[in-house]
Amino acid sequence: MKKYILMALLVTVSAAALCGCKGNTKKSGNGSVTVGITQDLDSLDPHKAVAAGTKEVLYNVYEGLVKPDQNGNLVPAVAEDYQISTDGKEYTFKLRKGVKFHNGKEVTAEDVIYSLKRCAGMLETPEAGVNAVAALSIISDIVTEQKDGTEYVIIRLKEANTELIGYLTCSIVPKDYTDLATKPVGTGPFRFVSYTPMKSFVMEKNNDYYGEKAYYDKVTFSISESTDAAFLKLQAGEIDVFPYLTVDQAEQLKGTYNIEVGEMSLVQGLFLNNKVKPFDDIRVRQAINYAVNKDEILQMLNGGKGKKIGSGVFAGFKSYYNDACTDTYTYDPEKAKQLLKEAGYENGFSFTCSVPSNYAYHVQTAEILVSQLAKVGIKMNIQLIEWASWLSDVYKGHNFESTIIGLDSQLAPSDILKYYIGGSAKNFINYESSRYDELYSKAMSTTDVSEKKELYSLAQQCLADDAASVFLQSPSLMVAVKKGITGYKFYPVYVQDMASLRPEEKK
Repeated sequence: MKKYILMALLVTVSAAALCGCKGNTKKSGNGSVTVGITQDLDSLDPHKAVAAGTKEVLYNVYEGLVKPDQNGNLVPAVAEDYQISTDGKEYTFKLRKGVKFHNGKEVTAEDVIYSLKRCAGMLETPEAGVNAVAALSIISDIVTEQKDGTEYVIIRLKEANTELIGYLTCSIVPKDYTDLATKPVGTGPFRFVSYTPMKSFVMEKNNDYYGEKAYYDKVTFSISESTDAAFLKLQAGEIDVFPYLTVDQAEQLKGTYNIEVGEMSLVQGLFLNNKVKPFDDIRVRQAINYAVNKDEILQMLNGGKGKKIGSGVFAGFKSYYNDACTDTYTYDPEKAKQLLKEAGYENGFSFTCSVPSNYAYHVQTAEILVSQLAKVGIKMNIQLIEWASWLSDVYKGHNFESTIIGLDSQLAPSDILKYYIGGSAKNFINYESSRYDELYSKAMSTTDVSEKKELYSLAQQCLADDAASVFLQSPSLMVAVKKGITGYKFYPVYVQDMASLRPEEKK
């Protein structure tokens, strides 16, 4: 019986469990919290949401069969327990009794099967806009059984896969409910109240929650168009919690806020479109890697905090992270110039880097890179674009030269490395390597954990050797939390857990 699978992610974060206590002056009830975010929600339907910034908010409203804890374990949620067959082809979930949706309806096995099939794109009539999870395509059937008054859901696979549990955080929603896009209904510790585009997402405590109840009655995610705009709200006392602080901003807030520091479970990189000249030449990509001083970036942005990386897995994913890739390219401007000369760019070249304007951290990274690349004769022009444009043009359309972004992941190594599979729609950098594809495929199919780790390690080295992009860092995360609040948690995935917050006990 496997109650948990430890993915061995240590001290990582991803815009985690953030909060404050603006409403603590209420005369009755438990007050409210306002959290600043700088990205509008792309969908209230959890199976249609793409942006990680949306998922971190909806985490409070929806739950899957399992959910992550702050140590990287996948622990029971809607399911009370589960087990995986020794051949890796069958997952059996024992459903928790008495779990209710926010509309008062009790969760049934049929709701679970509907939700999983919707996520997997297995419904007889697929719904428009649902982002089918590619990893779930190996499901052959989902059935239910009743034993001693308890419902079980059994997922059968076409082939062995011991990583699938990392994707079964897929949100459970009511079958035949058609208003998810406007009135979200889940099983989480908070209920949906209202959403105003580019203004706010409001939720209230779910008093029928099966687990430990949230403390605060109301949480408002205040949406700003930029980090600077959100910081002004923070300084004015309109926001209780705000992530993604710079070192300078954190210094300004020390008197009124506690500054929590962790490490993001993100792969931040200067991602290069491998099909666009001159990035179709490996020598040019390698030259850019040698021209980038990662230590300087960490020092200037984070005061030295954060973790340098050299490939496509974030540093906190300890079981699968290949640290040796970090040394594939050391800072060597002369080596960069030599490679540029060999590639026919002795006098350098210019290119455009499309950066989402709502992420000040990525914009600041770009500004540093402009200076560094100029030293080897490369001119990088920063093009600030709106988040919606980044999703449509860069991520989905592959219409760009380069970009700076942070890639997040489910708790499965295949998920963070899926961005580089040849021919995949998610391979937005158009990287092609038969060697990489072979290693990835073998790693996915094996049930031997040691072999899986070795294969994924080799796949990461393949990305590094081919200079698929410039893998920069797993950034540090500095979060302002208004004094008087405790219970803040960092998670190894991109969530903000509002249910963990409590007022600090007075001594």
